[in-house]
Amino acid sequence: MISINGMAHVMINVSHWEDCCEFYHALLPFFGMKLVFSGKDTVYYVGGRTALGINRVYPPDDKERFNQKRVGLHHLCFRAKHRKDIDTLYRHLMEIDAKIIHQPEGGGWAPGYYSILFEDPSGTRLELNHVPGAGVLATNVNFDPGNDYK
Repeated sequence: MISINGMAHVMINVSHWEDCCEFYHALLPFFGMKLVFSGKDTVYYVGGRTALGINRVYPPDDKERFNQKRVGLHHLCFRAKHRKDIDTLYRHLMEIDAKIIHQPEGGGWAPGYYSILFEDPSGTRLELNHVPGAGVLATNVNFDPGNDYK
């Protein structure tokens, strides 16, 4: 057995390349992430013990949208250090005219769970959550998302 040290990076493919670049250039620095590579078809940000790469799909097809119900990525969730960060992000998302799926709200995933869910211009769902304490690792938590994980 080994013990991993977090997730090194996630790479996502997007349509609507220019709109997605503008979106991620407004979002990821707001998260404290630093742009370390920007090319014709890829941008790559690092921060918060992770990295996120954004790739242009080929052939370019701006009619194609992310589908959460297909094989592969369901959504991407960043972890906030403080509950108030969720509300701060909500205001920022409103300023950049992001599509918000649900405003900041509590949830039953873990005691004190608080999150916001939104989409990039190609429809990829992103979440920022805050879970105080041990979260689902607390000994008295029964984690069962059932059919509510949409």
